Amino acid sequence: MGSFFDGSQSGPLAGDPRMSGRGQGAAGGISFLGLQTSSFTDFLASHSPGLLPGGVMPGDPDPRTPGQTVRDLPHATTIVAAICDGGVVLAGDRRATAGNMIAKRDVEKVFRSDEFSGMGYAGTGSVGIEFVRLFQVELEHYEKMEGRSLSLEGKANRLAFMVRGNLGAAMQGLIVVPLFVGYDEDSGQGRIFSYDVAGGPYEEQRFYSIGSGSLFARGALKKLYADGMSAGDTLLACVQALYDAADDDSATGGPDLPRRIFPVVATITADGFRKLPEAEAAQIAEQVVQERLTRPDGPAAALRTS
Repeated sequence: MGSFFDGSQSGPLAGDPRMSGRGQGAAGGISFLGLQTSSFTDFLASHSPGLLPGGVMPGDPDPRTPGQTVRDLPHATTIVAAICDGGVVLAGDRRATAGNMIAKRDVEKVFRSDEFSGMGYAGTGSVGIEFVRLFQVELEHYEKMEGRSLSLEGKANRLAFMVRGNLGAAMQGLIVVPLFVGYDEDSGQGRIFSYDVAGGPYEEQRFYSIGSGSLFARGALKKLYADGMSAGDTLLACVQALYDAADDDSATGGPDLPRRIFPVVATITADGFRKLPEAEAAQIAEQVVQERLTRPDGPAAALRTS
């Protein structure tokens, strides 16, 4: 991160971001050969700011006057994350809503960022997808420019700048809030970072959730989570939490057995990012549903530990 914050690069800490990455070519046009920044987001902001999440392209409607169309864009919820023994688990439901209607039942909300990190998002679906893709390119661009990958905290900080850049659009209703997780190669542990619409990041301990069903999911994890849980037990706890969120929040979708739609679940450990195959996710979801047939309110937490 030294080269990014030494004052010689563009970005929030630089002097004039309008000049980032720009130089006059032989024909008087813009040349990118002299680009020195390792931030792809800064490069894009200097060349085509309308391509950034929340940016306005020529001919687009003014986002300062959102109509019913903006308010009824598909929105994604709910994402949960929990630290496990040797890594972290990230899981998300599949439902997207537009107002009081179900817009889509099989949305992907959990994504790989790079080999040792991943993110999920809650909020406006189209803007969320832009965030995911741009952040993936941002991390790849930095690694190619610097010859090394960012630290986990560095990745979290880069994502914070992107979230802050979307603040204007967020104030008009195009809100996206990510949940970033990763395996810290230095400490050998999983870590969780949350954000608000103005940026962040805030490191969370043990577990966390975002989205409209987050309060119910977090309440479930308070009873189900224990420090040092294996990845398998943590996966099961996260799916249980998503089920409880869907039980009380209409915008969160539970396992849909007839349509074979199940939560997206991923683990990030020393072996890297691993998204569970459909068959494994189905097995966990079906186990949860089967248990709820005899105990609708879910497993009981022990009041005493031996």
